[in-house]
Amino acid sequence: MKFQGKLFLWLSVFFLGMAVVYGLWSKEPVGTTALFLSFGLAVMVGFYLAFTARRADTGAQDREDADVADDSGELGFFSPHSWQPLLLAFGGAMAFLGIIFGWWLIYFASPFILVGLWGWVFEYYRGENRTQ
Repeated sequence: MKFQGKLFLWLSVFFLGMAVVYGLWSKEPVGTTALFLSFGLAVMVGFYLAFTARRADTGAQDREDADVADDSGELGFFSPHSWQPLLLAFGGAMAFLGIIFGWWLIYFASPFILVGLWGWVFEYYRGENRTQ
C-alpha cells in the first residue's frame, strides 16, 4: 500500500500543476475546476493509502525481492448472493433519469435507494446471519 499511496500523492502533484497551467493558459473555468477536483480526490486517496500503509503489514508490492505468487491468497469477503445492489442501482438510475426528465422522478427513486442501501448495510444482521 505504501507504493500506491506515493503514486496517488505524486499524481496529485501532477494534477495541481496541470490545473494551474491549464487555468492560466485557457481561462476556461470548467476544465480548471475538474482538474482541481481531481487534485483533491488524488490527495484524499493518496493520504488514505499512505495512512493505512503504516498500520497494515508490508505487502508483496512494497518489497523489491517479491514474486507474483507472494501476494496470492484471500482478498477479502464479498457477498455472494446479495440482491441489494440491484435495487440500489435501479433507484440510482431512476434518480439520474429524474435529472433529465424532471425532479419529480427523484421522489419515486428515493424509496428504492433507501431500501436498497438499508438492506445492503444491514444484510448480515438479520436472519440466519444474526449474532446473538
